[in-house]
Amino acid sequence: MEFEKIKTEQQLIDRMSHCAKCLDLKFHCEPGKKAIAVCGGTGCLASDSMGILEKFQELIKEHGLEDKVTVNIVGCFGFCSQGPFVKVYPEETLYTKVKTKDVEEIFNTDILKNEVVTRLLFVDPQTKEHVQKQHDIAFYKLQKRDIALHGNGEINPEDLSEALGYGAFKGLVRALHMTRKEVINEVLQAGLRGRGGAGFPTGKKWSFVPDTDEPKYIICNGDEGDPGAFMDRSIIEGNPCAVIEGMMIAGYAIGAENGYFYVRAEYPTAVARLRKAIKELEDVGLLGDNILGTGFNFRCHVRLGAGAFVCGEETALINSIEGKRGMPRPRPPFPAVKGLWGHPSCVNNVETLACVPYILREGWEKFAAIGTADTKGTKVFALGGKVNNVGLVEVPMGTTLRQLIYDIGGGIPGNKKFKAIQTGGPSGGCLTEKDLDTPIDFGSLVAAGSMMGSGGAIVMDEDNCMVDVAKFYMTFICDESCGKCSPCRIGTKRCLDILTKICDGKGTPEDLEELRELSSFIRSNSLCALGQTATNPIESTMKSFADEYEAHVVDHKCPAHVCKNLMEYYIVPDKCAGCTLCSRNCPVNAIHVTDDPAKLPNRFIHHINQNLCIKCGSCLAGCRFGAIIKR
Repeated sequence: MEFEKIKTEQQLIDRMSHCAKCLDLKFHCEPGKKAIAVCGGTGCLASDSMGILEKFQELIKEHGLEDKVTVNIVGCFGFCSQGPFVKVYPEETLYTKVKTKDVEEIFNTDILKNEVVTRLLFVDPQTKEHVQKQHDIAFYKLQKRDIALHGNGEINPEDLSEALGYGAFKGLVRALHMTRKEVINEVLQAGLRGRGGAGFPTGKKWSFVPDTDEPKYIICNGDEGDPGAFMDRSIIEGNPCAVIEGMMIAGYAIGAENGYFYVRAEYPTAVARLRKAIKELEDVGLLGDNILGTGFNFRCHVRLGAGAFVCGEETALINSIEGKRGMPRPRPPFPAVKGLWGHPSCVNNVETLACVPYILREGWEKFAAIGTADTKGTKVFALGGKVNNVGLVEVPMGTTLRQLIYDIGGGIPGNKKFKAIQTGGPSGGCLTEKDLDTPIDFGSLVAAGSMMGSGGAIVMDEDNCMVDVAKFYMTFICDESCGKCSPCRIGTKRCLDILTKICDGKGTPEDLEELRELSSFIRSNSLCALGQTATNPIESTMKSFADEYEAHVVDHKCPAHVCKNLMEYYIVPDKCAGCTLCSRNCPVNAIHVTDDPAKLPNRFIHHINQNLCIKCGSCLAGCRFGAIIKR
């Protein structure tokens, strides 16, 4: 919709009221009208949700229903394993795993006849019943998706009017009636702690910025480099105005007139929506000079990161914005005193800034009422790995790992045994079954041997080798180390060499002791948090899965049958049907027939030559009789 310039607070309030009424009509349509929402998160876009949108638009036009049916893209619904999603209002019917070929059926049945397409509804795995409403699905029941994920899956992220109708900039209006110190105190009383991993109190961090007349900067860290993490990306994609508002409130609190979004270039949808939102806000006067006639000036800028994990560290990020190589600086001085271009700067991550509007809009008491004594509010997690319900979740602090994995995540696929959950990404640790009742908060996770991190949560089952997991994370760290300090550059490479040696079956007990010593040295002597936490996966797996390390080193066996050099594929003679499929599929001709008529007359038993086998697994994948096993 076209906006006139918003020059005063009253004009903004009037515009919000008008937009809220329009949005309410979308959610509670007039009789005979329908509104269709199509998931526009990256995962669903990759599964052709834009094709779904275009097909709906085509059918609406074809039937001449432009004045009765609307269709829009919205942000991520979170339940990624069930996407793409289509939600139809006012009934709020949620269709899952929708394909472009299903659109015509939804349109003819639901839109034209007001009947539900049952086959596209979510099926509850426990009751086997179809579930029509989103809030009735177990995945959503323990979540609280209205703080950091405010508006995700509800509003069109590319429509400023919908953001305003959903409460955007109410927090800013309140903040502009307060002194800067009062805004900082509001955030301090709320108990908001940084969601980027360290958990430092956000209000206290803002208070460190000196009250001087020199230029100051607020920086949003949207680099998000943890494997399997997509929280920040989804927040920006789903409601960019919320993050912009959080940045503006932070800017007002510290006296900054410029904010920089640092977002990795691999997030094109998030970047495009962020830039569009900034342009629209500039056009209507909500970004720029003398905002709402209050004398507050603020502008937003976007800088793209090249994908370096180390640029998640705030001084490396600042170097990158300045056009330098993304390498950390020694501290002090801290960025609050000498940051971007040598001026006081404050770095907060996307989720932290997304929580700020809620605190100012609803009041610190409401935010502080959620969570635990130590950690307030909610936390967004990217739940992945060996779990049935992969997706983006926002849960109150204090929710246990068991609830996250089983109640929300739906448990382990194939009823396999849970083995570990890695929280905190490469900087975190692996928690085991004994830790499942640990509440999710900063202190409890650290005490258990891991950390909150930015919010990645990777679940592992009995088929995962924990030595191989440690090797995976150390490979990542070696690739991402900037190389500035020797402990990280050389030490992590030496750790990787030892882990590779162990996984190849050449490890010794002395290697385990060297790993422990190296881990301690790297943690104590690295320049930045990347090196200081790099060996957490090694230390946590060596502590909780010492038997697996010993099996690799002493017995030269991989209990999970993952490490190729420590396992072999074997054909069980009594199960082999002699069909020859495995030998035909083998790329190196390692499978031969052993004719043993004395033992099994009229059958040709196959045998794998272990000297030729390359452990590719094609024989196991193709066998229809369960005759091939790993041992």
